[in-house]
Amino acid sequence: MPAYAQWTAFYTMLRKDMVRIFRIWVQTFIPSVITSALYFLIFGTVLGSRIGQMQGVDYMSFVVPGLVMLAIVTNAYANSSFTFFQSKFFARSIDEMLVSPMPPWLIIAGFVAGGVIRGVLVGALVLMISVFFTGLHLSIFNLAIILVFAILTAIVFALAGLVNGVYAKSIDAINIVPTFVLTPLVYLGGVFYSIHSLPVAAQYVTYVNPIFYLINGFRYGFLGIADIALWISFAVLAVMIAALIAINMYLIRKGLGLKQ
Repeated sequence: MPAYAQWTAFYTMLRKDMVRIFRIWVQTFIPSVITSALYFLIFGTVLGSRIGQMQGVDYMSFVVPGLVMLAIVTNAYANSSFTFFQSKFFARSIDEMLVSPMPPWLIIAGFVAGGVIRGVLVGALVLMISVFFTGLHLSIFNLAIILVFAILTAIVFALAGLVNGVYAKSIDAINIVPTFVLTPLVYLGGVFYSIHSLPVAAQYVTYVNPIFYLINGFRYGFLGIADIALWISFAVLAVMIAALIAINMYLIRKGLGLKQ
């Protein structure tokens, strides 16, 4: 497949997804913004005034990176899983992609790109909302680290959502993983607290949670503080991306759950 044809295919998939995302912006953007605003109000303003500081910084500033990361994770995952499920069962366009000259990596890239863009855009909106609660006092320690972790995390969970979309047989199957797996992992990954505030046994359990490493690196980009070394967070990201790409490549090549 020529390079120009590959770019045309990728652009077509991405444009279609972007049109859908912005056409139903009330569903794709507003829920996360409202939810995050409530988190800022309750956990930041109300409880934060009682807690005071966490790891030497204002509690409101401490929770902002975690809530932005929560928005990125959930939106990147939801977008790719639903888009692939829709293409498989409703539009039936995945059948055409499988019989076309498109290589598997291009199909994966087309679905993942939409999830990455939606995740990063919603994360940016949540970050802007946080200014109303933190004022202009939210620090940015290293913008490059923030951007790298935001984009790579969106890639990780867009890839994970794609796996869910491949195996899902109904809308309920799309919602089960975010509700019963993804959300608990995010909440227990250090969004609202430092791992050093936990008992030793709970700290070891947290180390098993991959989302902890992503939030840790993202928070370092904002505040310059981290519970573990930054290179460990980067290593976990790299391993997750490599593993999920391999899984998706295998599923697309074999057509598992796709060929009817």
